Formats: sequence, C-alpha cells, structure tokens
Amino acid sequence: MAQHTPSHSSLVTVLSRQALRSRSPPHPPAHAYTKNVSGCIRTYLGGAALEKTMSVTQLRARGVPQPVPRVTADTLLQKKLSSHPITAITAYDYPTARLVDDAGLDMVLVGDSLGMVVLGYENTLPVTLEEMLHHTRAVARALRRAFLVADMPYGSYHASIDDATRNALRFIKDAGAQAVKIEGGSQRAELVRRLTEAEIPVVGHIGLTPQSVHSMGGYRVQGKTLAAMDRLAADAQALEDAGAVAIVLEGIPRELAARITHQAAVPTIGIGAGPDCDGQILVFHDLFNLTFSPPTKFTRQYADAAAFFTSALTQYRDDVAQHRFPTDAESYHLSREVQSAVATAHPRARKA
Repeated sequence: MAQHTPSHSSLVTVLSRQALRSRSPPHPPAHAYTKNVSGCIRTYLGGAALEKTMSVTQLRARGVPQPVPRVTADTLLQKKLSSHPITAITAYDYPTARLVDDAGLDMVLVGDSLGMVVLGYENTLPVTLEEMLHHTRAVARALRRAFLVADMPYGSYHASIDDATRNALRFIKDAGAQAVKIEGGSQRAELVRRLTEAEIPVVGHIGLTPQSVHSMGGYRVQGKTLAAMDRLAADAQALEDAGAVAIVLEGIPRELAARITHQAAVPTIGIGAGPDCDGQILVFHDLFNLTFSPPTKFTRQYADAAAFFTSALTQYRDDVAQHRFPTDAESYHLSREVQSAVATAHPRARKA
C-alpha cells in the first residue's frame, strides 16, 4: 500500500482555500512524521490531527533486536540429541504466524495443506508454486524466532531435478524460507542431495504423503506390514544419507515411528505417528476447530475458534442491524473551530 503524507486541505474540505491557508500551520518537515501503522499511515508529531492507531495489523518495528536466537536446523538437531521435544505447527498468513512465533514454537511449516484449509480445494494437488510462495512470504514477514519450512507443491519438483532446484531456490531467495519440504522416500534421495549441494536445507516427508493420494488410494495409514515397515525405514535412511535435516513421519504406526526415530541421526517430526518422534506438528486449523469437518484420530482440539468467531460475527450483525454500532463514542468529530466554520458556510445544514 502506498504511503501518503496527510494534507490539511484533505482534513477540512468545507473551508475555502483562503481560510484554510490562514488557519493552517506551516507544512511540517519530513522528520515530523513517524510511520507507526502497517507502513501506510503516518502520524504528525506536531498535533493530534491523525489517529495513532487504525484498524489494521500493527507491524513489528524494523531494527528491533531479536529477543531470542533464531531457530535453525542445528537447533532442531540439538533438541533431538538432548531429548527436548520439537514443537511445530502450520501457518499460512502474517497474523497467524506472528501468534505462533510469539507462543514460542520451534518450527513453522507453510504447508500445501493451505489448499484445503485456506483456499478451499478438495486436496493439496491443485496448489500452485505461486500460491505457496505468496503465503510463505507472508509468514516469513511475521517470524523472528521459529524455523520456517515451506512445502514444495505437487508438480514443482516432479519433472526434473534442475526444475526442482530452481523452484526450491525461489522459496529460500524470494520467499524467506529456511528450508523446503518434499514428499517421498528413496526416489527423492538424488533430489535431496542436489538441493543440499545447492545449500538448500531439505525436510523429508514419508509415510502418508498427501500428494500421493491417488496412488495410495486415499488417505490411508502406511507401514502396517513388515515389508512396508522395512521400506519406510529404508526411505528414512536414504533421505538422511542424502542430507535431509529432518524427516516428517505422517500416518504410520507408533511402533514404526519409534524405530525410525531411534535409528535416525536427524530429527523426526510426527503427525499421526505417535509420541515417540523427536517432535510433533499439527495443522493450525485442526487445533481450533476451523476445518469444518470431523477431527481425525491424531488431532487434538485446544479451542473452539469456530464457535468464538460465529458468536462474535452474530453479535456484530445484530448490533449493526439494531443501530447499536457504531455509537457516538466510536465516531470521529469535527473540531469546534471547523464546526463553527461549517455552520457559517452552510447555515441551513442540519447537525448530524
């Protein structure tokens, strides 16, 4: 949004230009304004003509010292080695990510699950690279502490390793991510190796991989047979050997997740994989009943945001419909000087 320097003529349109010039103080110098609201509203320090806050999100001031060190891939590894659980959650926009960061979680994933919980798609497959970059940028602007991982969407790393590398670079260079996440096991090892050589940290993802929904025949728990367990354990080892900094284990039996976690030298992050992983991740909307669907077995609802929002929206609707909002106290008023000028210029005008 463009920045605007407030003009006195825009504040008092009822006065003539001559009267306005006679009443207005000299135009303030540039340093007399301070940007304090979302980069688009400036407050004049010499008076109270403009509001100090507006109905928009307050951005953090740039240049403010970091309160705590930034979480990195090495931080996650140290937590595994010291048996301190890694806390992770998804986020898709600035305010949500800021709340997550302020709450002190270790890792934030801009997941392609945004296709379902934010964009209303049936599954994650339609999500585009540009959509993921857009949401990753928004989250990156909010985070000061958490380790930021971005999902590479379906089709962005499947055609060729060269294309995948170019796309992954955009997440790091253009969107502000610290790592990318890709789905798949041994078949992705060469890609993980190439991305690692390009100095792009990679988080692997095995087990129930949502981008493989059609080939899996739906969202089904994986690794339920001895052969399947061995394949997934081998997948985890292949990703680790290729340079993955962490591995997400989704929708697999607890016993298998414990086995992989014990054998892996890198952190494992579980979702529907039991409590023995090095960390846990959930979709933000699942925690707050914002998915408009029954909860899955492995999620836990910590608050009912749907009921909270619905109640507030209903109250707002009723207050507007019954003329209870806004009140006079929630309205702006002309100064006495301007009211007098208006009365003189328009003597027949009815008082609002």
